[in-house]
Amino acid sequence: MSILQAIILGVVQGVTEFVPISSSAHLVILPEVLGWPQPSLAFDVMLHLGSLLAVLVYFRDDLPILIQSFFRGIFDKNNRKDAGFRLSFLIVVSTIPTVIIAILFNDFFERLFASPISVSVLLILTGVTLSFAERLGKRERGLTSMQAKDSILIGLAQGLAVAPGISRSGATISTGLFLGLDRTSSARFSFLLSIPIILGAAASKIPDFLKLFIPGQISLLAFGFASALLSGYLCIKFLLSFLKSRGLYVFSYYCIMAGALFLLSKAI
Repeated sequence: MSILQAIILGVVQGVTEFVPISSSAHLVILPEVLGWPQPSLAFDVMLHLGSLLAVLVYFRDDLPILIQSFFRGIFDKNNRKDAGFRLSFLIVVSTIPTVIIAILFNDFFERLFASPISVSVLLILTGVTLSFAERLGKRERGLTSMQAKDSILIGLAQGLAVAPGISRSGATISTGLFLGLDRTSSARFSFLLSIPIILGAAASKIPDFLKLFIPGQISLLAFGFASALLSGYLCIKFLLSFLKSRGLYVFSYYCIMAGALFLLSKAI
């Protein structure tokens, strides 16, 4: 892999992790289309760490408040009506079904990475889901109206998005819209919810990362990490602004077209 390829894949990871067009699908399909080697596990870990740092930097003012509110509420029930505690608690609740699904179906989801056609079909499914969510969602509720049942359903959707081709942000934002949340609230919750998931996914691969780490790849890892960080941060900022006045249709059409074009290329 060249430094240019590392930068491109880092940008792809940073953009598609948060824009609802599936990072896993692009990291499977793009090397296949361009004839590039599939990224190593070590490189994949660094891209995810770049995305993680992007969301941590973007929400750097919110996260200390959420963490403090969570622990204050855990140890003192009088603080449990605080908005910060409620939101942090809902993030924890939402993470639980995601982790359960990931553990139970990890081997099945891993096998899908070896099937670009399956990934393309799931990418099309992501596009269809985004379109229906945009059309059917009432968008009448904000984060303060969320209940535990809402966070559980969003967590289940995020669990299914472990499958390559199903966008994590697309699944969680769409579920939020189906539940009546407005676009910005759905996206904000989705991005905050990504923190424990990306952190857990990266941490689980650290032992393998250390075994497979090659000193000669440091420059590739660094460029991939930096490009994922920068592009991820910019995309979070872009999407939260974009969704204030515009819908998900453009991302829906993109997913459907990208998946269909790749399937067509395999059929020809």
